[in-house]
Amino acid sequence: MAVDPKKVILIVGASSGFGELVARKLLAQGHTVYAAARRVERMAGLEKLGAKTLAMDVTQNDSVVAGAGRVIEEQGRIDVVFANAGFGSYGMIEAIPMEDVQYQFDVNVFGVARTIRAVLPQMRKQRSGRIIITASLVSHLSGAGFGWYAATKHAVAAMADALRQETRAFGIDVVLIEPGIVQTEFDTVALGALARVEHPDDYRPLVKGFRQRMADSYAKGPGPESTAQAMLKAATARRPKTRYRTTLDARLLPAVRRMVGDRFFDMVFLSDITKAAKKAGQKH
Repeated sequence: MAVDPKKVILIVGASSGFGELVARKLLAQGHTVYAAARRVERMAGLEKLGAKTLAMDVTQNDSVVAGAGRVIEEQGRIDVVFANAGFGSYGMIEAIPMEDVQYQFDVNVFGVARTIRAVLPQMRKQRSGRIIITASLVSHLSGAGFGWYAATKHAVAAMADALRQETRAFGIDVVLIEPGIVQTEFDTVALGALARVEHPDDYRPLVKGFRQRMADSYAKGPGPESTAQAMLKAATARRPKTRYRTTLDARLLPAVRRMVGDRFFDMVFLSDITKAAKKAGQKH
């Protein structure tokens, strides 16, 4: 794999998970890394490794613009940005409060948009750059219990496809990272959010099965290494792919979903949840 020279890289969402791990890998290669997140104190380990840390809240445009502006002011360019900040909030479509839905879109969709808009003028000016967006397996399919989260990732994938075409003439690459189930802090946050949602009684069997099914999936899921390695390739390869599907389920399930059709996929998905609900019931 041909690798580009040392780069100036901004990683938004670097305090944990994929962002933190790819930051470590990039620092080890000698790149200039700016690590951004709301919780600066959680990036002390990256700072010790040589990262420059930024306090950034992707729901606040001024915060994002200021962070990107500091990188450009100090380095005179910005070669790569990871739009990686995001979180999941699980629950049934009817039950999650609308303010929580709006916040999830504000972080996962509009946060990505703010990040992109903050770096694009400089990338257009220098006629080069790379925008790497963390999407998901659920950019391609959805299911009971994660509909709102999947909706944000569908939106991000659509945004990236358009942006890739819009910026091609400026020497800017747009890359999607699409992991499936991975063991990070994500499941703790998402399943914790599910526990706080007040679901009508009609949904209780579905919620119980969904919770058990997801817990089982995360317990068996791979670690973040393959995804972080794909993010590293996306940042450093001379000619990156347009998308990296980083886990087996991310590579297989969208194709299976298209092949079997809506109703059969629904039946299999709901059957898995029903089996998981029975398993959860046996534990009590």
